[in-house]
Amino acid sequence: MTDPPGPTKYGTPLRRALGLWVLVFYGLGMIIGAGIYVLVGEVAGAAGWGAPIAFLLSALLASITGLAYAELVGRLPEAAGEVAYAQRAFGSTWLSTAVGLAIVVVAVAAAASIAVGTTGYFHAVVPGAKVLPGFTSGAVLVVIFTVIACTGVRAGAFLAAGLSLIEIGGLIFIIAIGADAFADLPVHAGKILSLEPAGLVGVMAGAFVAFFAYLGFENLANMAEETRNPGRTVAWAIIIAVVISALLYGVVSLVAVLAVGPERLAQSDAPLCLVVERGGMECGQGFAILALIALSNGILVEIMLVARLLYGMARRGLLPPWLGVVNVRTKVPVRGTVLAGAAIMVLILGIPFEWLVKATSGILLVVFAIVNLSLWRLQRREPLDAAAASAAGILRMPRILPPMAAALCVALLVIAVVTALQA
Repeated sequence: MTDPPGPTKYGTPLRRALGLWVLVFYGLGMIIGAGIYVLVGEVAGAAGWGAPIAFLLSALLASITGLAYAELVGRLPEAAGEVAYAQRAFGSTWLSTAVGLAIVVVAVAAAASIAVGTTGYFHAVVPGAKVLPGFTSGAVLVVIFTVIACTGVRAGAFLAAGLSLIEIGGLIFIIAIGADAFADLPVHAGKILSLEPAGLVGVMAGAFVAFFAYLGFENLANMAEETRNPGRTVAWAIIIAVVISALLYGVVSLVAVLAVGPERLAQSDAPLCLVVERGGMECGQGFAILALIALSNGILVEIMLVARLLYGMARRGLLPPWLGVVNVRTKVPVRGTVLAGAAIMVLILGIPFEWLVKATSGILLVVFAIVNLSLWRLQRREPLDAAAASAAGILRMPRILPPMAAALCVALLVIAVVTALQA
């Protein structure tokens, strides 16, 4: 295994400008968005009353994998983190290249799905826009955020962090406006706990879709070269972001199914608008705008992720060197950023939202299985002394968890495939 080329080969290095709480809200800006603002309807369609449990099952898997990333980023604090992890663990160029390209595909497809997912809320804000092609709002947002991502990491990350506060505020508003539905919890608790009407298989299929909702925490690992004290800072940012998003998702999905019912949620392309309207408000008067902000933030974060993945892979000699060049003035890999925006634009022109989500979740589960196995192998081959790890700010994960998480990833993917074939 060869170390990535140093700055002298590529000129300008990335700027270490990010701290813990900017990273936390940056990660939340990616995790919270299409995952709950749109996917709660898709998950309810698959899992029925068991939708909140589907979100929590996905949270469990994301949390364990998040811990794996937390240790790995301390061991190898590099951009294109997953590539570095696989290459260090298995010494395989083809595997690390495949992992890197898979993450690029995941990020591009995720951004495209988020862009497509803006349509329902955009129509709620501007009803007359229904005469325009469905991809209009998403295409405009991709162009705007590609330009912003080219201006500098601080501008992009601080904007993403700020928008994430608005996203969280929107979810808190949903909880507040639908809080009276908790009075019906004793009536429906039996349906939720017995997983009616979908059963365990349906809830697992819902968890497969809901897994897309946690996409984003792994993005933080790829910001390691732009973070101060990355081993400790990125690790804690991952853990905090996953915990906060899991709590919000669990409560919001519970409020949604209690307030509206899984059947109506499944039929809507702006499902949380149903909760707002149940509370006596017009969704287009404010909440739909907030939802658009939440969704669009995910586009910005994914564009930044793809650019840094391409940059990191180029530095390792896995992609053409011109993708590893950083702009002298903005300290941003501009070429990779523009390429990311162009790729996202291509996908949003005609691929349905549900297809994009399922493809993204499936590829991501494979990548997460490889990441967990990479840590398991490194823990055996390169064990960390507790004192040395503490001094270096590296969080250590129990050895039993990485193979367990990898097995869960594969199991969830197999269930999803079998369910799709039987449909």
